[in-house]
Amino acid sequence: MAPKLSPTPLASLRVSRHSIPANGLIPNTSIQNKPLLHYHGAFPATTLTASSVESHLTSIGVVEPQWRFTMYSTTHFHSTTHEVLCITRGKARLCFGGEDNPERVEKEVEQGDVLVLPAGVGHRLLEDHAGGFEMVGSYPKGCNWDMCYGKKGEEAKVQSISKLPWFEKDPIYGERGPVLEV
Repeated sequence: MAPKLSPTPLASLRVSRHSIPANGLIPNTSIQNKPLLHYHGAFPATTLTASSVESHLTSIGVVEPQWRFTMYSTTHFHSTTHEVLCITRGKARLCFGGEDNPERVEKEVEQGDVLVLPAGVGHRLLEDHAGGFEMVGSYPKGCNWDMCYGKKGEEAKVQSISKLPWFEKDPIYGERGPVLEV
C-alpha cells in the first residue's frame, strides 16, 4: 500500500492561472472560460510516488486515475472531459494552446506539480529535461477521454465542450481549492 500523501497546505500553495485564446481549430480556454491551472509543488517531492498520488486522488473522489505516462509530443486536446495531470517524476517543458499560437503558454513543470486542463486546451511535451518524465492522468468520475488534434471534422466534438460540467470539488483538496475559485 502506498504511503499517505498530504498535499501542500492551501495557504502555502502557489497557483498560476492561464487563459489561452482559441487558435485555429484548437479551442483552448475560449469555450468555458475556465483557465489552465498550475498548482506549483502541490505534493512534496520527497514522498511522492505514482501509487501515492493515485491513492490520494481516489480518496478525494473527484477524479479517477487512468494512466501513468509522459505527455505526447503532438499537440492534442480532449473534448469529452477536463484533465488533471499530476507530475510524479522528472521535469519537463510543456506547451499549451498550440505551438503556432502566438499566445501559447510554455511551462516548466516538475515532480509534485499538478495541472488542471479544461477540455479543449491543446497540450504537448516540448522537452523531457532528464528523461523519465511521468504523470498520473486523471479524469472526472464517469468521463472517458478522447483525442482531438485541431483538424477539420472535429467541429461537432469541439461544440460539445460547452455542455461539460466544471468540478464541484477540487480534485486535490476536496471541499476547498483553486479549481473552485475560477
